[in-house]
Amino acid sequence: MKAVVQDGYGSSDVLELRDMETPEPGRGEVLIAVRAAALDAGVWHLMSGRPYLLRLMGYGLRAPRVRVRGREVAGRVEAVGTGVTGLKPGDEVFGICEGSFAEYATASQDKLALKPAGLPLERAAALSISGLTALQALRDTGRVRPGQRVLVIGAAGGVGTNAVQLAKAYGAHVTGVCSTAKTELVRSLGADETVDYTREDFTEGGVAYDLILDTAGNRPLSRLRRALTPRGTLVIIGGEGGGRWIGTLGRVLRAALLNLFVRQSLKPFMASEVKADLDVLKRHVEDGTLTPVIQRTCPLDGAAEAIDQLHRGEARGKILILP
Repeated sequence: MKAVVQDGYGSSDVLELRDMETPEPGRGEVLIAVRAAALDAGVWHLMSGRPYLLRLMGYGLRAPRVRVRGREVAGRVEAVGTGVTGLKPGDEVFGICEGSFAEYATASQDKLALKPAGLPLERAAALSISGLTALQALRDTGRVRPGQRVLVIGAAGGVGTNAVQLAKAYGAHVTGVCSTAKTELVRSLGADETVDYTREDFTEGGVAYDLILDTAGNRPLSRLRRALTPRGTLVIIGGEGGGRWIGTLGRVLRAALLNLFVRQSLKPFMASEVKADLDVLKRHVEDGTLTPVIQRTCPLDGAAEAIDQLHRGEARGKILILP
């Protein structure tokens, strides 16, 4: 099979399209004929090996432990390993695996769900990590409630486009923060208001939000707190920068310390890769409250350029890699 492989850490130049042996599904796993893979922010970090703390967390000290990039996937089950009970060959699925930038990939049955009815299979790849992140950040960590004012920073990104739609589905009044060129997209997703960060500062606008989802990670905590209600919640989803060694962990630790002394809730967040929530996303798509936003598609040999585009912050919604 063809796959996007890297032997060491670095820029997108380390990625190569190569022929590899098709993997075999292990116990509890299925083999997927990949219809589409999607980009998420973690792909760049796993490619570059930065922050360096990532390498100490089991991803490989000098080279990546998993050599094929990509984690979000949609495709057709080709074969099943021993112990698989919920899926069979021919099923169309979406979810999370290791090595989705390839013609075939293996995945645990516990990280896959049947694709939503009526949704083209390749588009389902855009739901996995970004959809789970938005869902759990809103529902579990942010505890969003009907009537609350919710601010989504990075509203046009992979997580943000899902968060805007899901917050509306939960009955919130949603404001999306994005650049000038992306405001029309964010409004089309149901945002009640948009803030063009190139022209205005939402922390100076005098509006207080009950819940802020920060997917950008480049604003000081003091400024974000200014935009919260006295008992509002800030959910720190991700972000770039923060140095080569620990990345945004320093900001997360500052938030955790500050959280001990203020009435507002400052909550770091990390998504859980659970099948039950993939099924929740499936139902949202089927009832019309969630639609994956796809900016463009590209072949496997375009994966490197697509990762660079995502890292530069130019993506609107998701970019799909089609084997």
